[in-house]
Amino acid sequence: MGALSHLRIVEIGSAAATSYCARLFADFGADVQKIEPPEGDPLRRTAPLTPQGHSAWFAFLNFNKSSVVLAKSDAARLRELIESCDILLDGRGIAAADCPDIDLAAIKRDNPGLIHLDLAWFGDRGPYADYVATDSTIRALTGLVKLVGPEQGPPMHAPDFQIGILGGLWGFIAAASSVLGRMQDGRGRESHLSLFEASIAVTEYIMFEAFQRGDIMRRIGVIRFWPTFPVGIYETKQGWLGVTTVTPAQWRAFCEMLGLNELRDDPTLVMGVDRLQRVAEIEGKILPKLKQRTAQEWFTEGLKRKIPIVPVPEISDLIADEEKRARGAIVPITVGDEAGFSAGTMQRLTATPPLRGGRVPDIGEQQARHEAAPRVPVPKPAVTNRLPLAGIRVVDFSMGWAGPICTRTLADLGADVIKIEATQYPDWWRGVDRRPAYVLEQMYEKSVRYCIMNRNKRGITLDLTRPKGLALAKRLLADADLVVDNYSVEVLPKLGLGYEVLSKINPKLVMMSMSAFGVGSVHRDCRAYGSTLEQGSGLPSVVGDPGGPPVMSHTAFGDAVGGLNGAVAVLTALIHARLTGQGQFIDLAQIECMMPFAAPWIVAHSIDGKPPAKYGNRHPDFVPHGCFRCDGDDNWIVVAVSDDAMWPKLARLLGRDDWATNETLKTAAGRRAIEAEIEAAISAWTSSRDADAAMTALQSAGVASGVARLPIDLLKDPQLHARGFIQQVDRAFIGKHPQPSMPFREGEAPFAIRSVPPTLGEHNREILSGMLGLSDAEVEELTREGIIGTEMLMEEQLVKEKKRAAG
Repeated sequence: MGALSHLRIVEIGSAAATSYCARLFADFGADVQKIEPPEGDPLRRTAPLTPQGHSAWFAFLNFNKSSVVLAKSDAARLRELIESCDILLDGRGIAAADCPDIDLAAIKRDNPGLIHLDLAWFGDRGPYADYVATDSTIRALTGLVKLVGPEQGPPMHAPDFQIGILGGLWGFIAAASSVLGRMQDGRGRESHLSLFEASIAVTEYIMFEAFQRGDIMRRIGVIRFWPTFPVGIYETKQGWLGVTTVTPAQWRAFCEMLGLNELRDDPTLVMGVDRLQRVAEIEGKILPKLKQRTAQEWFTEGLKRKIPIVPVPEISDLIADEEKRARGAIVPITVGDEAGFSAGTMQRLTATPPLRGGRVPDIGEQQARHEAAPRVPVPKPAVTNRLPLAGIRVVDFSMGWAGPICTRTLADLGADVIKIEATQYPDWWRGVDRRPAYVLEQMYEKSVRYCIMNRNKRGITLDLTRPKGLALAKRLLADADLVVDNYSVEVLPKLGLGYEVLSKINPKLVMMSMSAFGVGSVHRDCRAYGSTLEQGSGLPSVVGDPGGPPVMSHTAFGDAVGGLNGAVAVLTALIHARLTGQGQFIDLAQIECMMPFAAPWIVAHSIDGKPPAKYGNRHPDFVPHGCFRCDGDDNWIVVAVSDDAMWPKLARLLGRDDWATNETLKTAAGRRAIEAEIEAAISAWTSSRDADAAMTALQSAGVASGVARLPIDLLKDPQLHARGFIQQVDRAFIGKHPQPSMPFREGEAPFAIRSVPPTLGEHNREILSGMLGLSDAEVEELTREGIIGTEMLMEEQLVKEKKRAAG
């Protein structure tokens, strides 16, 4: 039976984010009733289309749901449906889609346990609150466009399917955490999600690095990204290869693999930031070498050398991948009379797995439930300010970005997250430099990126390679609800902390492994970064100009996406554990978590067999659509006419009343014939204007637009400041620094930062004595033995430790 089969969901309005959120619930067994007008959700008409005219994007967002047709006058029927549901997913803030009017306040008075998620592009207040938007204008404003593409411009951006997925993941986190909260206090929480803020999860690392390092990030060319090189996609003898080199050892191994020993031995090329200064010279040597063998041959060689490289698949490769089908990353679906494949639900719960594909409902089609479960009684609502995850304990072995953003999200929502590091191997986002100057000056306590990922947590150190440290970890895990790690798949099992061992100690424990390819994958030993995950996802193959090479969208796209998918997975498993007392193992493959961004092309190609069309900065439905130069150095704005009613507004702003009244140009298809001429007119208008002034004028006329921001610009963004999104935290070693909030909130203010990020081993005594009952003498003995500590070990100390352990 599905983990969520006791829940009933009603989805209203037309928004990709609420549709994706609802589909995640449906895949775990919830009864989802999608409310549509008689002509259907407008998303049913979005490209790409199948041969029979079905939207591949809509198909991906909606299988396993039922459809209910309601006219504008059917308010009474809609009220009945909402009164009998657990969760209302409300997309009317994006598009109302002729939804009947309802008195939600009255419904909530009668049903105080109702969980309600609504969303808007920008939230309820601030200078952008009334702006019209599209996926691409949001990404422009959040710093996800300007750093990608040719150095001279224009910036390049991916097609329009990203914000709906990111918003859907955050929406699920809001709703599922509310389910867990309701189990304890009976209260139906109301969450308000900003899609603008939701997309910042992907860019916040670079945004806050800019706070620490200053305004140093610029667009430096296709497949080139700050802060290291090479991080990109390169042509081989056959196929394309994704390459990432971060550590000095990876760079040396990459050079050796290519037979470029002079690059390997050059002391001025040891660090990625140094290599960025000599990109053209290095590319001149590595590109010819890479063309001597196939992508698959280089991948095989790279595995042996522990280099993070991966073949870059076409969409057809993903569909044909037997492992991805076996794992449920590619699943069969039907839409109308057509059968094909889609990206599945990537939260691989092993005891209560998601459904493997399903049917996309026709307009008004009810689908049979797979396994309906009885409704779960809701406690009488209590008047409380309790956070939704209060009382849940998490043991966090994760480091870097992906795992910590997952556990940070749980901590923000009230979970007690205990972060476990070691003085020998602290979180690598503290820094991996072990030279005396770095360690003695405690630079490992001065990393802003570590701080933004680890607030609201408690931190201890334990040497898990020694029996006493391992025993203490097991004692913590014996009473925990959840354990998370993003090590290589073999690390915890080799230490004696695999799920088979821990489930016997604690049957209710949920354990999630966040590896790159999955525990059972043939590629389980492949090294990977967030860039590797995007390179292997299929997304780069559909980004860029027609006939052009695959294009990456981000320096480390996969990390934040993996973390949000991880939060979805553990919340689902925790709901099931609270209901049944049964824990389970979650095998999350982060590379699979990136595949939904390519899902529309997977669906379309699996049905029609045609290579996916690439549009550059144009759009299959919106005409015009692009990124246009503004006055000044490297200033740009994204402009999108997202419906036909918007076109005459733009035309008049451009001084072309003749275009505004031209019958032929009233449809996107008609405008397509003179698209280049329209683009030239927009460029002429924007090129003499400041980017922000251009956005203000366009938005005042009702035209979707967004300035292409740099990540550092977000630190002073007026909308984020008006909403209180950026909170200030004062922490030892760093002082005052900004922190991002979660993109949804229950009231006027965001969820508070209750505690600053822990220093190394800060809570050793509090947890070991206060929770586990160790005496002061025992704690001091652990410190003397180096099992716990508060200072990172230097390289020579680490060598001594290894010799001691070996001998």
